[in-house]
Order: sequence, then structure tokens, then C-alpha cells
Amino acid sequence: MRKFMILAAPLALVACAEEAVEEVPVEDEVGETEAAAMTTANGTAPGTYTVTTADGTSGIAVLNDDGTSQDMDADGNVLNESTWAVVDGQTCFTSTGEDGETVECWTESEPAEDGSFTATSDEGEVVTVSPQG
Repeated sequence: MRKFMILAAPLALVACAEEAVEEVPVEDEVGETEAAAMTTANGTAPGTYTVTTADGTSGIAVLNDDGTSQDMDADGNVLNESTWAVVDGQTCFTSTGEDGETVECWTESEPAEDGSFTATSDEGEVVTVSPQG
């Protein structure tokens, strides 16, 4: 019984820990295991997106399969690099700059037929996100 408690304690702690994003292994035709692709909180796949703010300013966001991302201006100049993950049902971006680490989380609407959706930051900023290409 004592051995069971020693084994169960770490499992209980893991179960109580904050939900983490985990890549689920998928078996291909040959029987080899590969990681499933990441998606945002609303199921959108990584890719290149046009992001338009309420005042009509637009930029480019690139979400990569490896959890990295870049924000660019309309001319393609990189403004910010970050990592992204789904945390508590939101897509969150973590970047490190002069002021330290910054985390910004967004709640996304369901994608429309054309793949576009709105995203609302924790501060209330609303942007329209549209796939490129």
C-alpha cells in the first residue's frame, strides 16, 4: 500500500497542475509515430495570416508548427518574435523584450467559411484574422 501512495502522489500533483499543451503522437501508414500538428484555440492551423485592427491598420502574423511566431508590418518587416500555445482555451503569445517577458492571450471566434475569425485580447482589443493565400 505504501508503494502505491508513493507512486500515486506525483500523479495527483500532475493532474492538479495547470493544463499544458501537449502534442499527441499519431501513427502513420508505416507504423511510425509522429507528433500531431499544433492548432490555435479555435482549431486554426499554423500559417500566415493578415491581422487587421479596428482602425484598419493591418500586419502579418506567422504561426509556425514548432510553436514560434513572428509579427510583421504590412511590408514584411519583423516587429516581434514570440512563442505561442493554447492555455485555458485561449491562444497565448509569449515574447521577451527589453521590459522582460510579456504574455498576451486572445479569445478567438469560430472561423468563417473563408477561414477568417475575430480575436479579442484580455485587454479588450479586437482584431480580424484572415488566412493568406
